[in-house]
Amino acid sequence: MIAESKFLQNNIKLGCVPEEKRAAAVCIKKLEAVSGVNGPLIVEELEYVAGRPNLKVTYPGTTDKTIAFIGSHFDVVPADPEAWTVDPFSLTIDGDKMYGRGTTDCLGHVALLTQFMYELGKSRPKLNRSVIVCFIAAEEGGEHGVGVDMAIKHGKLAEIKNGPVYWVDCSDSQPCLGTAGAISWSLKAKGRLFHSGFPQKGINSIELASVALEIIQERFYEDFPALQAEQDYLFSVGSSMKPTQIECARGSFNQICAETTVHGDIRLSPFYDVEDVINKVDGYVTYVNQEMDRIQNRGPSSKFCLDDSVELQTGELRKGVVEMKWNGTMESFRLYEGVAVNMDSEGFKALIQACREVYSSVRPFSVSGSLPLVKQMQREGFDLQMMGFGLMSVYHGINEYCLLSEFKNAFEVVTRMVTMLDNVK
Repeated sequence: MIAESKFLQNNIKLGCVPEEKRAAAVCIKKLEAVSGVNGPLIVEELEYVAGRPNLKVTYPGTTDKTIAFIGSHFDVVPADPEAWTVDPFSLTIDGDKMYGRGTTDCLGHVALLTQFMYELGKSRPKLNRSVIVCFIAAEEGGEHGVGVDMAIKHGKLAEIKNGPVYWVDCSDSQPCLGTAGAISWSLKAKGRLFHSGFPQKGINSIELASVALEIIQERFYEDFPALQAEQDYLFSVGSSMKPTQIECARGSFNQICAETTVHGDIRLSPFYDVEDVINKVDGYVTYVNQEMDRIQNRGPSSKFCLDDSVELQTGELRKGVVEMKWNGTMESFRLYEGVAVNMDSEGFKALIQACREVYSSVRPFSVSGSLPLVKQMQREGFDLQMMGFGLMSVYHGINEYCLLSEFKNAFEVVTRMVTMLDNVK
């Protein structure tokens, strides 16, 4: 599988389109001896974009109840071979460590579940519940119209609403209780360019951006404070709005800058609504613009509104302006919306018990990172649980690796979960 990772790199914006059919072919070849005319497994390619299939594998049970594993994806993030100390596109084994792009995220999970389904097909146990795995395309690019969203749209996964659905693309071999949503933004402050020796005649966009952001952040944290539910789900932090980059118009150091843009993101707990946040933040920006002549300046000579005695040239501003741009659509923000699992679900209880039996202890956690599509599936009625066995510390990183011992334990966890759930009446 890792030998195909060079062709599975995904960065659509840079023209790097993954060929998921290569990874699907590896799985199909492995399962060939126990599928179709050769065995009980049913293998289906669900292709909605040429060369970029999803792969559904079913081990039929005797009832309509199901146990599903989904989310393990064929595509990987790009890797720069010059930055690695090993070849990212071939498997390097060093003791318990297995290096290569995708070993943790997420080809290791693809291999794990392929092997599990192979063993089911080979041993042919009589199960009450069907076990269904769906490997997906286009996860790293967060694309629409290619992956699991299309499989759901065409009714190819409708039956997995009859049981727990495990999203297998997390890490650290413990149950993941929740994730945060991600919303990217850019705040532009517009002022008036002028000589820095005459600050009373310019509008300093850097200062305006700083003051405006301070007001916006204060209001954000008032409206979206930390919640008890976040503590219950073991989030280490609540929702946050923070700047991550800043840029301004180039000029001399003795010029007051006329335009500054601050970029950042909001990490939103799953207990708040994305649309509500965007509407509220837009309101904060409107407030800043309406109160421009009254908001606090930076020093007695710093002004965000110029009086009539200042002569302006055509196109120059007499009053500063701030503008908020959301770097995405509501559809894309919903794609990465945060999720909190149902801790009363039989699927969650089976996962907790399996981890306790294999690892002797269980340490659930939540992360402020984001997973695409999970909340959408939960909203549509799927009982989503989250799990994973790679290493969070190397996700998307240089010299990505996984531990063979952890994946052996993972096989045991999956086996125990299926056994427990199949015996639930």
